[in-house]
Amino acid sequence: MTPLDGSRASRAARSPHGATAFLQDAVAGLRSTPKRISPKYFYDSEGSLLFDAICELPEYYVTRTELSILEAKAGEIAASLAAGGPCRVVEPGAGSGTKTRLLLRALGPKRCVAYVPVDIAGDHLEQTAAQLRDENPWLRVVPIAADFSEGLPLPEADARAARTVVYFPGSTIGNFDPDEARRLLARFREAIGPKGHVLLGVDLKKDPAKLHAAYNDSEGVTAAFNKNVLRRMNVELGADFDLDAFHHYAFYAPVPGRIEMHLVSARRQVVHLGGHAFTFEDGESICTEHSHKYDLATAERLGRSAGLSLADSWLDDGRRFAILLFHAAA
Repeated sequence: MTPLDGSRASRAARSPHGATAFLQDAVAGLRSTPKRISPKYFYDSEGSLLFDAICELPEYYVTRTELSILEAKAGEIAASLAAGGPCRVVEPGAGSGTKTRLLLRALGPKRCVAYVPVDIAGDHLEQTAAQLRDENPWLRVVPIAADFSEGLPLPEADARAARTVVYFPGSTIGNFDPDEARRLLARFREAIGPKGHVLLGVDLKKDPAKLHAAYNDSEGVTAAFNKNVLRRMNVELGADFDLDAFHHYAFYAPVPGRIEMHLVSARRQVVHLGGHAFTFEDGESICTEHSHKYDLATAERLGRSAGLSLADSWLDDGRRFAILLFHAAA
């Protein structure tokens, strides 16, 4: 498709994830054993704001560490991305755009001609896109409200762009189990074509105590974020979850190398959703998120399995986080 410019393009490009799909996924997840809900349903406007608050917490090192790499290396990264001419940057799961601002500033008008944020939370996306337009009047910003895990509906490439860069920061790749992550990266590989790049943020394996603290903050913001999926099911799908009857629980499982986040039922109870009744035993949980942690060799193998070759990497001094540059494998 060929989207229009400005706010008209934003309206034309909208493709919100509908309540029908949410209901179908929620019912299927609550019927499964063990019960689970996809972490993509954390995100509406309130969920996006809660996640932004998480990123500011002292325990949550991920955003702070990734930003430190970008602040130190953005110029070098930008030079690698646009070595063969100007690019357009596509960001699945765009969020608030904090990290993107650093990258776009480093690229500048001569090395980046378009920015395409893709996010499931349409209202939050529109706000971020408007801010980026104001801050970068030279940049064509085309927001697309869509669920990137189900596809990447990109606008027609800007004729001025020599290549497409898929920018996937924040270790969001960790929310996908290995087979899902491979399929997602393969879609990114298809989107970039033979000359493009994937710039990927990866949370590295580290002291389990540090990981535990990051997902169990003392202010309870992560707990509120976790429970937001229940609130959404109540408000949008007519469910009757008692939010006070579920507790946030997160732990690190070292053998698969991942954080698991759950909502644990505080008592035996029955919840109604979509004409179905779901029984929860005391202590039974809904798994709401996996967050896989990587080492560099495993991340490189994951990329290779999706048709990507590792071209460069940038790490913080403590080796807690990595930004990896992949290109399409020959």
